Amino acid sequence: MRLLVLGGTRFLGRHVATAALDRGHDVATFTRGISGEPPAGVRALRGNRDDPDALPAALRGWSPELVVDTSCRTRAAARHAAAALGGVHGYAFVSSLNAYRTWPPGPIGPEDDEPTWESDDDEYGPNKAFAERVIGSAVGAGFLTARAGLILGPYDYVYRLGWWLDRIARGGPVVVPAEGFDQPIAVVDARDLAGWLVEMAERGRAGAVNATGPAGMATLGGLLETCREVTGGDADWVPVPEADLLAAGVEPWIHLPLWLPAETARTAWDVDTTRARDLGLPARPLVETVRDTWVWQQTDRRPFDSPNGLPRPGLPAALEATLLPPP
Repeated sequence: MRLLVLGGTRFLGRHVATAALDRGHDVATFTRGISGEPPAGVRALRGNRDDPDALPAALRGWSPELVVDTSCRTRAAARHAAAALGGVHGYAFVSSLNAYRTWPPGPIGPEDDEPTWESDDDEYGPNKAFAERVIGSAVGAGFLTARAGLILGPYDYVYRLGWWLDRIARGGPVVVPAEGFDQPIAVVDARDLAGWLVEMAERGRAGAVNATGPAGMATLGGLLETCREVTGGDADWVPVPEADLLAAGVEPWIHLPLWLPAETARTAWDVDTTRARDLGLPARPLVETVRDTWVWQQTDRRPFDSPNGLPRPGLPAALEATLLPPP
């Protein structure tokens, strides 16, 4: 079938395009053309989603039957996709857990029981919820919204796992959050999510799905131990109490990626994924995700690109030095 990827040259979208090719589809990507090229064998359509004329012009002579939307960040982009693509057989939309009014801190129960944003605020979560409503209304029965959690894997330019891999590979004393080391985490490999999104579009599945890994599938400490194993580094953990980290100005999630203060972490990672498991969303072993990301990072690293204006992840060397014991 003819499958359009909105996005498709960087991280999740690139894996979607590859998965669609592997499943025998005629694949096109629609991007601005400033973040690279799609995988070989994919037709590259150009345009800005915020321009109402761009998508209809790009699709002239090529009409998609399926859509996987990985790049919708604005309300204009949502309205234009709804206007141009409402007649497709299946539309899998990548939303976010941020579409829920109560996350973070959560917890998040079954999808139909949790409220989503209905405000007019021009912010990431409300914009995703708006796009769900607008595009979903246009597509109808074939619209699935995947409220994604933490996505990891090769081509991840956001550099959260990437920073930990680089820092742990350098070895020596490494600051870790004392209380946060045992906090549960849940992730989804971009390749697992991508293949599943293509399948959901093929099947015309509908509804909202919390698209992340099973709650408690790993801990932050387990992830870091896996990074040490994969990189072969000799990193030595230096647990620092949460109060000391915060007092020193360490920003959760930013300076120590994936770390959340204990009170938030207690519920933020508690997301019901029963529907995702019932619909067959895979959850490969975490070691595969970490290992393959490290291999990619050493051979085909892409520049960091800030998601939603966030700063580059990682603990600055000067701040790290204040938290480590004297040599």
